[in-house]
Formats: sequence, structure tokens, C-alpha cells
Amino acid sequence: MVEAERVLREQLAAGRIDPEVEQQRLHELEAELDQCWDLLRQRRARADAGEDPNLAAVRSVEDVERYES
Repeated sequence: MVEAERVLREQLAAGRIDPEVEQQRLHELEAELDQCWDLLRQRRARADAGEDPNLAAVRSVEDVERYES
């Protein structure tokens, strides 16, 4: 994800993409990162509760964004 962000910034600076495209893709990357953090929190909570952390599941972007609001 960090590499994808770097590439987007380079493409914008080189004029290969416009700012709208960059912003949309950055928003998508941020949503994916939010999902990863949510999954990590779920895994840690399960482990702390003595449950199997492998039972944690990726939630939809909509669920994660609603949860964080």
C-alpha cells in the first residue's frame, strides 16, 4: 500500500494522472488500510479473550467506516 501511494504521487508529479484520479485511488488505499487495522484489532481482541484469532474476518469497507465514525 505504501508503494502504491508512492507510485500515485510520482504519476501525479509527472503529469501521467490528474489530481482527481490520485485522490480517488488514495481514498481506496485508505479504506483498504482501515480494513487491515480493523482485522488486526479483531484478531487481538479474540486472542485477548482466549478465542482463535484466525476466526477474525475482513469486514466490508462500509462496515469498517461506519464502525469508525
